[in-house]
Amino acid sequence: TSASSVEKAVTALGQEGIAVEGFAADARKEEDQRDLIRFAEQRHGRLDVLVNNAGIGEFERVDRLSPARFREVLETNLFGPWYAIRHAAPLMKKSGGGFIVNIASLASVNAFASGAAYNASKFGLLGLSDAAMLDLRQDGIRVAVVMPGSVATDWSHSHGNRDASWMLRPEDVAEAVADLIRFPERAIPSRIELRPS
Repeated sequence: TSASSVEKAVTALGQEGIAVEGFAADARKEEDQRDLIRFAEQRHGRLDVLVNNAGIGEFERVDRLSPARFREVLETNLFGPWYAIRHAAPLMKKSGGGFIVNIASLASVNAFASGAAYNASKFGLLGLSDAAMLDLRQDGIRVAVVMPGSVATDWSHSHGNRDASWMLRPEDVAEAVADLIRFPERAIPSRIELRPS
């Protein structure tokens, strides 16, 4: 994410009366993820919730997909969340626990034509989420994955989805994340699938 887009989001949320701080980081770079977690620790002394939501797609037949684009999708959608979890978990352990939510996709369980890179990254994110949940729950860290269907975003519009009236809205996904965080600590709702109604 660019510094300018982070500043824009912080300003917009501030105008709605929401106290928020921003830090620009490239999900594909481990040092950026480390610095983001350090920023949270320096500003607040702890980290209670991590939401891994960065994602990109490349839609091309498997035999025409370039290695560079395949790698970029996996580095963003799979390596990025792993880097963040790797650096967030020790800080959450220090403060007695936390909640990690990975935003995957229904494409985590449903392959589609020309989706080799995207499907591989999201199937992998589902596996990472399940394994992290099992590894970290004894430390008081709950891990869940939200798998939405089509969501009306700038990204979906740029990929030819002109009529977004039938799609989920970003606030639907945000509400699912908020519901997870409010869930009683004795339980881990580890997977949520969201579909347009």
